Amino acid sequence: MPQFVRSVQPPLKFIPTAYNPWVMRAVHWALPFLLRVRIRPWLPVGISSIEVENVDTLVDLYAQFEAGESRFLMAVRHVEVDDPLSGLYLCSRAVTKAAKARGITLKQPVQTHFIYERGMTIWAGNALGWLLSRIGGVPIRRGRKPDWVGLKAARKLLTSGEMPMVVAPEGATNGHSERLGPLEPGVAQLGFWCAEDLQRSQRNEAVFIVPIGIQYRYAQPNWARLVALLARLEAQSGRSPSVLAATPDKDCYLRILRLGEHLMTVMEGFYARCYHQTFTQQMPEPQTPEHQTPEHQTPEHQTPEHQTPEQKDIYQDTYTEQYTQQCTQRLHVLLDTALGVAEQFFNLPGKGNFVDRCRRLEEASWNLIYREDLPELDQLSPLERGLADWAAQAASMRELHMRIVEGFVAVDAHYVQEKPSFERCAEVTLLMSDMLARLSGDKLPGRPRLGDRTIKLTVQPPIPITPKLADYQQNRRSGRVAVAAVTEEIRQALEKTIERNG
Repeated sequence: MPQFVRSVQPPLKFIPTAYNPWVMRAVHWALPFLLRVRIRPWLPVGISSIEVENVDTLVDLYAQFEAGESRFLMAVRHVEVDDPLSGLYLCSRAVTKAAKARGITLKQPVQTHFIYERGMTIWAGNALGWLLSRIGGVPIRRGRKPDWVGLKAARKLLTSGEMPMVVAPEGATNGHSERLGPLEPGVAQLGFWCAEDLQRSQRNEAVFIVPIGIQYRYAQPNWARLVALLARLEAQSGRSPSVLAATPDKDCYLRILRLGEHLMTVMEGFYARCYHQTFTQQMPEPQTPEHQTPEHQTPEHQTPEHQTPEQKDIYQDTYTEQYTQQCTQRLHVLLDTALGVAEQFFNLPGKGNFVDRCRRLEEASWNLIYREDLPELDQLSPLERGLADWAAQAASMRELHMRIVEGFVAVDAHYVQEKPSFERCAEVTLLMSDMLARLSGDKLPGRPRLGDRTIKLTVQPPIPITPKLADYQQNRRSGRVAVAAVTEEIRQALEKTIERNG
Protein backbone atom coordinates (compact mmCIF):
# COMPACT_ATOMS: atom_id res chain seq x y z
CA MET A 1 0.00 0.00 0.00
CA PRO A 2 2.24 2.80 -1.24
CA GLN A 3 2.20 6.41 -0.18
CA PHE A 4 3.91 9.11 -2.21
CA VAL A 5 6.61 10.68 -0.04
CA ARG A 6 7.17 14.41 -0.47
CA SER A 7 10.14 14.86 1.84
CA VAL A 8 13.11 12.94 3.17
CA GLN A 9 12.41 10.91 6.30
CA PRO A 10 14.53 9.84 9.29
CA PRO A 11 15.87 6.25 9.26
CA LEU A 12 13.53 3.35 9.89
CA LYS A 13 14.70 2.20 13.30
CA PHE A 14 14.43 -1.37 14.46
CA ILE A 15 11.44 -1.90 16.77
CA PRO A 16 12.52 -4.28 19.56
CA THR A 17 10.09 -6.90 20.79
CA ALA A 18 8.50 -5.94 24.11
CA TYR A 19 5.92 -8.67 24.65
CA ASN A 20 3.22 -7.82 27.16
CA PRO A 21 0.75 -10.61 28.05
CA TRP A 22 -1.86 -8.08 29.20
CA VAL A 23 -1.86 -6.39 25.80
CA MET A 24 -2.13 -9.84 24.24
CA ARG A 25 -5.10 -10.71 26.46
CA ALA A 26 -6.82 -7.48 25.40
CA VAL A 27 -6.30 -8.32 21.72
CA HIS A 28 -7.65 -11.85 22.28
CA TRP A 29 -10.70 -10.39 24.04
CA ALA A 30 -11.37 -8.00 21.13
CA LEU A 31 -10.85 -10.65 18.45
CA PRO A 32 -14.57 -11.41 17.72
CA PHE A 33 -15.09 -7.70 17.04
CA LEU A 34 -11.90 -7.44 14.96
CA LEU A 35 -12.97 -10.39 12.78
CA ARG A 36 -16.28 -8.78 11.90
CA VAL A 37 -15.79 -5.02 11.78
CA ARG A 38 -13.52 -3.01 9.53
CA ILE A 39 -11.51 -0.71 11.80
CA ARG A 40 -9.12 0.46 9.08
CA PRO A 41 -9.79 1.07 5.36
CA TRP A 42 -7.09 -1.42 4.35
CA LEU A 43 -8.43 -4.22 6.59
CA PRO A 44 -11.38 -5.90 4.78
CA VAL A 45 -12.30 -8.52 7.45
CA GLY A 46 -15.97 -9.60 7.53
CA ILE A 47 -15.04 -13.11 8.69
CA SER A 48 -18.14 -15.09 9.67
CA SER A 49 -16.47 -18.36 10.71
CA ILE A 50 -13.08 -20.07 10.97
CA GLU A 51 -12.52 -23.83 10.71
CA VAL A 52 -9.27 -25.42 11.91
CA GLU A 53 -8.23 -28.87 10.72
CA ASN A 54 -5.71 -31.00 12.65
CA VAL A 55 -5.45 -28.54 15.53
CA ASP A 56 -4.34 -31.36 17.87
CA THR A 57 -0.97 -31.31 16.11
CA LEU A 58 -0.36 -27.83 17.51
CA VAL A 59 -1.67 -28.76 20.94
CA ASP A 60 0.92 -31.56 21.17
CA LEU A 61 3.72 -29.27 19.97
CA TYR A 62 2.80 -26.54 22.45
CA ALA A 63 2.80 -29.10 25.25
CA GLN A 64 6.23 -30.37 24.17
CA PHE A 65 7.48 -26.80 23.85
CA GLU A 66 6.43 -25.89 27.38
CA ALA A 67 7.95 -29.13 28.68
CA GLY A 68 11.31 -28.17 27.13
CA GLU A 69 11.22 -31.05 24.66
CA SER A 70 10.97 -29.13 21.37
CA ARG A 71 11.14 -25.78 19.59
CA PHE A 72 9.01 -25.08 16.54
CA LEU A 73 8.05 -22.45 14.06
CA MET A 74 4.92 -22.29 11.95
CA ALA A 75 5.20 -21.67 8.20
CA VAL A 76 1.85 -20.03 7.47
CA ARG A 77 0.44 -19.05 4.09
CA HIS A 78 0.01 -15.30 3.51
CA VAL A 79 -3.01 -14.72 1.29
CA GLU A 80 -4.55 -11.48 2.55
CA VAL A 81 -3.87 -8.74 5.09
CA ASP A 82 -6.51 -10.42 7.29
CA ASP A 83 -4.27 -13.45 7.84
CA PRO A 84 -2.89 -12.30 11.23
CA LEU A 85 -6.43 -12.33 12.61
CA SER A 86 -6.64 -16.00 11.63
CA GLY A 87 -3.42 -16.63 13.54
CA LEU A 88 -4.84 -14.92 16.61
CA TYR A 89 -7.92 -17.12 16.40
CA LEU A 90 -5.80 -20.24 15.98
CA CYS A 91 -3.94 -19.58 19.23
CA SER A 92 -6.54 -17.88 21.41
CA ARG A 93 -9.51 -20.05 20.48
CA ALA A 94 -8.72 -23.24 18.55
CA VAL A 95 -5.57 -24.40 20.35
CA THR A 96 -6.85 -23.31 23.75
CA LYS A 97 -10.20 -25.08 23.28
CA ALA A 98 -8.64 -28.30 21.94
CA ALA A 99 -6.10 -28.42 24.78
CA LYS A 100 -8.84 -27.94 27.38
CA ALA A 101 -10.92 -30.72 25.79
CA ARG A 102 -7.94 -33.09 26.13
CA GLY A 103 -7.15 -32.04 29.68
CA ILE A 104 -3.84 -30.38 28.68
CA THR A 105 -2.92 -27.20 30.54
CA LEU A 106 -1.06 -24.60 28.47
CA LYS A 107 0.40 -21.30 29.59
CA GLN A 108 -2.06 -18.46 28.99
CA PRO A 109 -2.44 -16.54 26.82
CA VAL A 110 -1.46 -18.99 24.08
CA GLN A 111 0.48 -16.92 21.55
CA THR A 112 3.51 -16.86 19.26
CA HIS A 113 6.29 -14.57 18.27
CA PHE A 114 6.02 -13.61 14.62
CA ILE A 115 7.95 -11.83 11.90
CA TYR A 116 6.34 -8.84 10.19
CA GLU A 117 7.45 -6.53 7.42
CA ARG A 118 9.01 -3.33 8.77
CA GLY A 119 7.26 -1.22 6.13
CA MET A 120 3.84 -1.93 7.66
CA THR A 121 4.29 0.96 10.05
CA ILE A 122 4.91 3.32 7.12
CA TRP A 123 1.38 3.00 5.75
CA ALA A 124 -0.44 1.84 8.89
CA GLY A 125 1.14 4.23 11.40
CA ASN A 126 3.55 4.05 14.33
CA ALA A 127 0.77 2.89 16.65
CA LEU A 128 0.76 -0.42 14.79
CA GLY A 129 4.48 -0.81 15.45
CA TRP A 130 3.85 -0.28 19.17
CA LEU A 131 1.07 -2.89 19.16
CA LEU A 132 2.99 -5.48 17.13
CA SER A 133 5.94 -5.14 19.47
CA ARG A 134 3.74 -5.76 22.52
CA ILE A 135 2.18 -8.92 21.06
CA GLY A 136 5.49 -10.52 20.13
CA GLY A 137 6.37 -9.16 16.68
CA VAL A 138 9.86 -8.96 15.16
CA PRO A 139 10.29 -6.51 12.23
CA ILE A 140 12.26 -7.51 9.13
CA ARG A 141 13.20 -5.32 6.18
CA ARG A 142 12.38 -7.59 3.24
CA GLY A 143 14.59 -5.87 0.70
CA ARG A 144 17.68 -5.67 2.89
CA LYS A 145 19.75 -8.77 2.09
CA PRO A 146 20.26 -9.78 4.78
CA ASP A 147 18.63 -7.72 7.54
CA TRP A 148 20.97 -8.98 10.25
CA VAL A 149 19.41 -6.94 13.05
CA GLY A 150 15.97 -8.43 12.51
CA LEU A 151 17.27 -11.92 11.73
CA LYS A 152 19.42 -12.06 14.86
CA ALA A 153 16.46 -10.98 17.00
CA ALA A 154 14.22 -13.63 15.40
CA ARG A 155 16.92 -16.29 15.76
CA LYS A 156 17.37 -15.54 19.44
CA LEU A 157 13.64 -15.68 20.15
CA LEU A 158 13.23 -18.91 18.20
CA THR A 159 16.00 -20.54 20.23
CA SER A 160 15.35 -19.06 23.67
CA GLY A 161 11.99 -17.29 23.60
CA GLU A 162 9.02 -18.33 25.70
CA MET A 163 6.80 -18.82 22.65
CA PRO A 164 7.15 -20.49 19.24
CA MET A 165 7.58 -18.42 16.07
CA VAL A 166 5.37 -17.72 13.03
CA VAL A 167 6.83 -16.86 9.61
CA ALA A 168 5.12 -16.42 6.22
CA PRO A 169 7.34 -18.26 3.71
CA GLU A 170 5.71 -16.44 0.78
CA GLY A 171 7.05 -13.16 2.18
CA ALA A 172 4.06 -11.10 1.04
CA THR A 173 0.39 -11.50 0.17
CA ASN A 174 -0.49 -12.72 -3.30
CA GLY A 175 -4.27 -12.32 -3.10
CA HIS A 176 -4.96 -15.89 -4.29
CA SER A 177 -6.46 -18.48 -1.94
CA GLU A 178 -5.96 -21.24 -4.50
CA ARG A 179 -2.47 -20.41 -5.71
CA LEU A 180 0.70 -20.60 -3.67
CA GLY A 181 3.26 -17.88 -4.27
CA PRO A 182 7.03 -18.47 -4.55
CA LEU A 183 8.54 -19.44 -1.20
CA GLU A 184 11.57 -17.75 0.29
CA PRO A 185 14.22 -19.92 2.00
CA GLY A 186 14.20 -17.93 5.24
CA VAL A 187 11.87 -20.28 7.14
CA ALA A 188 14.06 -23.32 6.51
CA GLN A 189 17.17 -21.29 7.30
CA LEU A 190 15.75 -20.19 10.66
CA GLY A 191 14.94 -23.81 11.47
CA PHE A 192 18.53 -24.91 10.85
CA TRP A 193 19.94 -21.95 12.78
CA CYS A 194 17.77 -22.90 15.75
CA ALA A 195 18.92 -26.53 15.59
CA GLU A 196 22.56 -25.36 15.42
CA ASP A 197 22.16 -23.00 18.36
CA LEU A 198 20.56 -25.73 20.46
CA GLN A 199 23.34 -28.15 19.57
CA ARG A 200 25.98 -25.55 20.44
CA SER A 201 24.31 -25.00 23.81
CA GLN A 202 24.08 -28.76 24.38
CA ARG A 203 20.31 -28.65 24.55
CA ASN A 204 18.28 -31.65 23.42
CA GLU A 205 15.08 -30.02 22.13
CA ALA A 206 13.94 -31.23 18.72
CA VAL A 207 13.20 -28.56 16.09
CA PHE A 208 10.13 -28.68 13.83
CA ILE A 209 8.60 -26.57 11.09
CA VAL A 210 4.79 -26.78 10.88
CA PRO A 211 3.22 -25.80 7.52
CA ILE A 212 -0.23 -24.20 7.94
CA GLY A 213 -2.54 -23.40 5.03
CA ILE A 214 -5.12 -20.60 4.89
CA GLN A 215 -8.01 -20.63 2.45
CA TYR A 216 -10.80 -18.06 2.14
CA ARG A 217 -14.31 -18.72 0.85
CA TYR A 218 -17.31 -16.44 0.52
CA ALA A 219 -20.21 -17.56 2.68
CA GLN A 220 -22.62 -16.75 -0.15
CA PRO A 221 -21.49 -15.83 -3.69
CA ASN A 222 -22.88 -12.35 -4.40
CA TRP A 223 -22.59 -12.07 -8.17
CA ALA A 224 -24.70 -8.90 -8.25
CA ARG A 225 -22.24 -7.09 -6.00
CA LEU A 226 -19.30 -8.34 -8.07
CA VAL A 227 -21.00 -7.18 -11.29
CA ALA A 228 -21.54 -3.76 -9.72
CA LEU A 229 -17.87 -3.56 -8.76
CA LEU A 230 -16.81 -4.53 -12.28
CA ALA A 231 -19.11 -1.86 -13.71
CA ARG A 232 -17.51 0.73 -11.44
CA LEU A 233 -14.01 -0.34 -12.47
CA GLU A 234 -15.00 -0.23 -16.13
CA ALA A 235 -16.24 3.32 -15.66
CA GLN A 236 -13.05 4.32 -13.82
CA SER A 237 -10.89 2.90 -16.59
CA GLY A 238 -12.89 4.45 -19.42
CA ARG A 239 -14.35 1.22 -20.78
CA SER A 240 -18.04 0.90 -21.56
CA PRO A 241 -19.72 -1.89 -19.59
CA SER A 242 -21.48 -4.64 -21.49
CA VAL A 243 -23.29 -7.90 -20.79
CA LEU A 244 -21.57 -10.75 -22.57
CA ALA A 245 -23.09 -13.98 -21.27
CA ALA A 246 -26.26 -15.49 -19.96
CA THR A 247 -25.02 -16.47 -16.52
CA PRO A 248 -23.31 -14.29 -13.88
CA ASP A 249 -20.18 -16.43 -13.65
CA LYS A 250 -19.53 -16.32 -17.40
CA ASP A 251 -20.43 -12.64 -17.55
CA CYS A 252 -17.94 -11.76 -14.81
CA TYR A 253 -15.30 -14.06 -16.27
CA LEU A 254 -15.45 -12.36 -19.67
CA ARG A 255 -15.69 -8.85 -18.22
CA ILE A 256 -12.61 -9.52 -16.10
CA LEU A 257 -10.65 -10.64 -19.16
CA ARG A 258 -11.82 -7.67 -21.25
CA LEU A 259 -11.16 -5.20 -18.44
CA GLY A 260 -7.72 -6.72 -17.88
CA GLU A 261 -6.91 -6.43 -21.57
CA HIS A 262 -8.09 -2.82 -21.59
CA LEU A 263 -5.95 -1.95 -18.57
CA MET A 264 -2.91 -3.56 -20.21
CA THR A 265 -3.52 -1.52 -23.36
CA VAL A 266 -3.77 1.71 -21.38
CA MET A 267 -0.67 0.95 -19.32
CA GLU A 268 1.33 -0.03 -22.42
CA GLY A 269 0.39 3.29 -23.95
CA PHE A 270 1.47 5.09 -20.78
CA TYR A 271 4.89 3.44 -20.71
CA ALA A 272 5.36 3.88 -24.46
CA ARG A 273 4.47 7.57 -24.34
CA CYS A 274 6.08 8.64 -21.06
CA TYR A 275 9.02 6.24 -20.78
CA HIS A 276 9.69 5.45 -24.46
CA GLN A 277 9.18 1.72 -24.04
CA THR A 278 8.32 -0.53 -26.98
CA PHE A 279 5.72 -3.30 -26.94
CA THR A 280 5.83 -5.57 -29.97
CA GLN A 281 3.48 -8.38 -28.94
CA GLN A 282 0.08 -8.19 -30.64
CA MET A 283 -3.03 -9.77 -29.17
CA PRO A 284 -5.63 -11.59 -31.26
CA GLU A 285 -9.04 -9.97 -31.34
CA PRO A 286 -11.24 -11.69 -28.74
CA GLN A 287 -14.38 -13.31 -30.14
CA THR A 288 -16.90 -11.67 -27.83
CA PRO A 289 -20.47 -11.11 -29.15
CA GLU A 290 -19.65 -7.83 -30.87
CA HIS A 291 -16.53 -9.40 -32.47
CA GLN A 292 -17.86 -12.82 -33.46
CA THR A 293 -17.53 -14.17 -36.95
CA PRO A 294 -20.80 -14.40 -38.95
CA GLU A 295 -21.19 -18.16 -38.44
CA HIS A 296 -21.21 -17.63 -34.66
CA GLN A 297 -23.48 -14.58 -34.59
CA THR A 298 -27.20 -14.87 -33.89
CA PRO A 299 -29.89 -12.21 -34.16
CA GLU A 300 -30.53 -12.61 -30.44
CA HIS A 301 -26.89 -12.30 -29.30
CA GLN A 302 -27.75 -9.27 -27.14
CA THR A 303 -30.67 -11.08 -25.48
CA PRO A 304 -29.16 -14.22 -23.92
CA GLU A 305 -32.51 -15.49 -22.69
CA HIS A 306 -33.37 -16.38 -26.32
CA GLN A 307 -30.17 -18.32 -26.96
CA THR A 308 -29.65 -22.04 -26.85
CA PRO A 309 -27.20 -23.43 -24.25
CA GLU A 310 -24.76 -24.16 -27.07
CA GLN A 311 -24.90 -20.54 -28.27
CA LYS A 312 -24.37 -19.24 -24.72
CA ASP A 313 -21.32 -21.44 -24.22
CA ILE A 314 -19.68 -19.97 -27.32
CA TYR A 315 -18.98 -16.77 -25.41
CA GLN A 316 -16.77 -18.47 -22.88
CA ASP A 317 -15.28 -21.02 -25.25
CA THR A 318 -14.01 -18.33 -27.62
CA TYR A 319 -11.44 -17.36 -25.00
CA THR A 320 -9.14 -20.24 -25.86
CA GLU A 321 -6.15 -21.62 -24.06
CA GLN A 322 -3.96 -19.92 -26.64
CA TYR A 323 -5.60 -16.58 -25.99
CA THR A 324 -5.22 -16.75 -22.21
CA GLN A 325 -1.59 -17.82 -22.64
CA GLN A 326 -0.97 -14.75 -24.77
CA CYS A 327 -2.73 -12.57 -22.18
CA THR A 328 -0.41 -13.91 -19.48
CA GLN A 329 2.68 -13.36 -21.63
CA ARG A 330 1.57 -9.83 -22.40
CA LEU A 331 1.03 -9.10 -18.71
CA HIS A 332 4.49 -10.42 -17.86
CA VAL A 333 6.05 -8.19 -20.52
CA LEU A 334 4.21 -5.20 -19.04
CA LEU A 335 5.33 -6.04 -15.50
CA ASP A 336 8.91 -6.52 -16.67
CA THR A 337 8.77 -3.14 -18.39
CA ALA A 338 7.43 -1.38 -15.29
CA LEU A 339 10.19 -2.87 -13.14
CA GLY A 340 12.78 -1.96 -15.78
CA VAL A 341 11.74 1.70 -15.65
CA ALA A 342 12.30 1.77 -11.89
CA GLU A 343 15.51 -0.30 -12.09
CA GLN A 344 16.99 2.08 -14.63
CA PHE A 345 16.48 4.99 -12.23
CA PHE A 346 18.14 3.15 -9.33
CA ASN A 347 20.82 1.60 -11.57
CA LEU A 348 19.82 -1.92 -10.60
CA PRO A 349 20.16 -5.08 -12.72
CA GLY A 350 16.93 -6.62 -13.96
CA LYS A 351 17.89 -10.09 -12.73
CA GLY A 352 15.87 -12.68 -10.86
CA ASN A 353 12.15 -13.28 -10.60
CA PHE A 354 9.59 -10.53 -10.11
CA VAL A 355 9.52 -10.96 -6.32
CA ASP A 356 13.31 -10.60 -5.97
CA ARG A 357 13.32 -7.54 -8.22
CA CYS A 358 10.51 -5.92 -6.24
CA ARG A 359 12.41 -6.41 -2.99
CA ARG A 360 15.61 -4.87 -4.43
CA LEU A 361 13.67 -1.87 -5.69
CA GLU A 362 11.95 -1.39 -2.35
CA GLU A 363 15.28 -1.29 -0.53
CA ALA A 364 16.85 1.04 -3.10
CA SER A 365 13.90 3.42 -2.75
CA TRP A 366 13.97 3.35 1.03
CA ASN A 367 17.69 4.11 1.03
CA LEU A 368 16.87 7.48 -0.57
CA ILE A 369 13.75 8.17 1.51
CA TYR A 370 14.69 6.94 5.01
CA ARG A 371 18.23 8.23 5.04
CA GLU A 372 20.75 6.52 7.26
CA ASP A 373 23.71 8.29 5.65
CA LEU A 374 22.71 11.80 6.76
CA PRO A 375 23.02 13.56 10.10
CA GLU A 376 19.88 14.67 11.94
CA LEU A 377 17.60 16.23 9.35
CA ASP A 378 17.27 19.50 11.27
CA GLN A 379 21.05 19.91 11.01
CA LEU A 380 21.00 20.01 7.20
CA SER A 381 21.38 23.29 5.36
CA PRO A 382 18.37 24.44 3.30
CA LEU A 383 20.20 23.38 0.14
CA GLU A 384 21.04 19.91 1.48
CA ARG A 385 17.51 19.44 2.79
CA GLY A 386 16.01 20.52 -0.51
CA LEU A 387 18.16 18.08 -2.46
CA ALA A 388 17.36 15.28 -0.02
CA ASP A 389 13.63 16.02 -0.41
CA TRP A 390 14.02 16.02 -4.18
CA ALA A 391 15.76 12.63 -4.13
CA ALA A 392 13.10 11.19 -1.80
CA GLN A 393 10.29 12.37 -4.09
CA ALA A 394 11.95 10.88 -7.16
CA ALA A 395 12.58 7.56 -5.38
CA SER A 396 9.03 7.42 -4.07
CA MET A 397 7.62 8.00 -7.55
CA ARG A 398 9.73 5.18 -9.04
CA GLU A 399 8.71 2.90 -6.19
CA LEU A 400 5.10 3.18 -7.32
CA HIS A 401 5.98 1.28 -10.50
CA MET A 402 7.16 -1.58 -8.31
CA ARG A 403 4.03 -1.46 -6.14
CA ILE A 404 1.81 -1.97 -9.16
CA VAL A 405 3.87 -4.99 -10.19
CA GLU A 406 3.83 -6.34 -6.63
CA GLY A 407 0.06 -6.68 -6.72
CA PHE A 408 0.07 -8.70 -9.94
CA VAL A 409 3.01 -11.06 -9.49
CA ALA A 410 0.72 -14.09 -9.09
CA VAL A 411 -1.88 -13.05 -11.67
CA ASP A 412 -2.46 -14.78 -14.98
CA ALA A 413 -5.49 -15.43 -17.15
CA HIS A 414 -5.37 -19.19 -16.49
CA TYR A 415 -6.28 -18.70 -12.84
CA VAL A 416 -9.79 -17.56 -13.75
CA GLN A 417 -10.13 -19.57 -16.95
CA GLU A 418 -9.52 -22.97 -15.37
CA LYS A 419 -12.21 -22.33 -12.74
CA PRO A 420 -14.26 -19.11 -13.00
CA SER A 421 -15.60 -19.51 -9.47
CA PHE A 422 -16.89 -16.58 -7.47
CA GLU A 423 -13.78 -16.65 -5.26
CA ARG A 424 -11.34 -16.50 -8.16
CA CYS A 425 -13.30 -13.86 -10.04
CA ALA A 426 -13.52 -11.79 -6.86
CA GLU A 427 -9.81 -12.10 -6.09
CA VAL A 428 -8.67 -10.90 -9.52
CA THR A 429 -11.27 -8.12 -9.60
CA LEU A 430 -10.14 -6.87 -6.19
CA LEU A 431 -6.52 -6.79 -7.38
CA MET A 432 -7.57 -4.61 -10.31
CA SER A 433 -9.55 -2.44 -7.89
CA ASP A 434 -6.42 -1.99 -5.77
CA MET A 435 -4.39 -0.95 -8.81
CA LEU A 436 -6.93 1.62 -10.01
CA ALA A 437 -7.20 3.05 -6.50
CA ARG A 438 -3.42 3.43 -6.25
CA LEU A 439 -3.14 5.04 -9.68
CA SER A 440 -5.93 7.43 -8.65
CA GLY A 441 -3.81 8.60 -5.72
CA ASP A 442 -5.55 6.77 -2.89
CA LYS A 443 -2.93 6.47 -0.15
CA LEU A 444 -4.69 3.67 1.73
CA PRO A 445 -7.17 2.01 -0.65
CA GLY A 446 -10.02 0.30 1.10
CA ARG A 447 -11.10 -2.92 -0.54
CA PRO A 448 -14.80 -3.21 -1.45
CA ARG A 449 -16.69 -5.79 0.59
CA LEU A 450 -18.23 -8.52 -1.56
CA GLY A 451 -19.81 -10.39 1.33
CA ASP A 452 -18.90 -12.31 4.48
CA ARG A 453 -16.08 -14.82 4.19
CA THR A 454 -15.13 -18.05 5.89
CA ILE A 455 -11.60 -19.28 6.58
CA LYS A 456 -10.20 -22.78 6.73
CA LEU A 457 -6.86 -23.29 8.50
CA THR A 458 -5.15 -26.62 7.82
CA VAL A 459 -2.30 -27.73 10.08
CA GLN A 460 0.05 -30.11 8.29
CA PRO A 461 2.33 -32.71 9.95
CA PRO A 462 5.49 -31.09 11.38
CA ILE A 463 8.71 -31.32 9.37
CA PRO A 464 11.60 -32.47 11.62
CA ILE A 465 14.74 -30.35 11.22
CA THR A 466 17.09 -31.84 13.80
CA PRO A 467 17.73 -35.12 11.88
CA LYS A 468 18.71 -33.05 8.83
CA LEU A 469 21.25 -30.92 10.71
CA ALA A 470 24.26 -33.17 9.95
CA ASP A 471 23.69 -32.84 6.19
CA TYR A 472 23.23 -29.07 6.56
CA GLN A 473 26.56 -28.71 8.42
CA GLN A 474 28.79 -30.65 5.98
CA ASN A 475 29.78 -27.63 3.90
CA ARG A 476 28.32 -24.49 2.42
CA ARG A 477 26.93 -26.22 -0.66
CA SER A 478 25.29 -29.00 1.35
CA GLY A 479 23.78 -26.33 3.59
CA ARG A 480 22.14 -24.63 0.60
CA VAL A 481 20.89 -27.99 -0.64
CA ALA A 482 19.40 -28.82 2.76
CA VAL A 483 17.66 -25.45 2.99
CA ALA A 484 16.26 -25.87 -0.54
CA ALA A 485 15.04 -29.40 0.26
CA VAL A 486 13.18 -28.26 3.39
CA THR A 487 11.71 -25.30 1.50
CA GLU A 488 10.39 -27.76 -1.08
CA GLU A 489 8.89 -29.90 1.69
CA ILE A 490 7.11 -26.82 3.01
CA ARG A 491 5.84 -25.98 -0.47
CA GLN A 492 4.45 -29.47 -1.03
CA ALA A 493 2.77 -29.47 2.37
CA LEU A 494 1.14 -26.08 1.75
CA GLU A 495 0.00 -27.16 -1.72
CA LYS A 496 -1.89 -30.05 -0.10
CA THR A 497 -3.91 -27.56 1.99
CA ILE A 498 -5.35 -25.83 -1.08
CA GLU A 499 -8.79 -27.13 -2.05
CA ARG A 500 -9.32 -26.26 -5.71
CA ASN A 501 -12.52 -28.17 -6.37
CA GLY A 502 -14.70 -26.60 -3.73
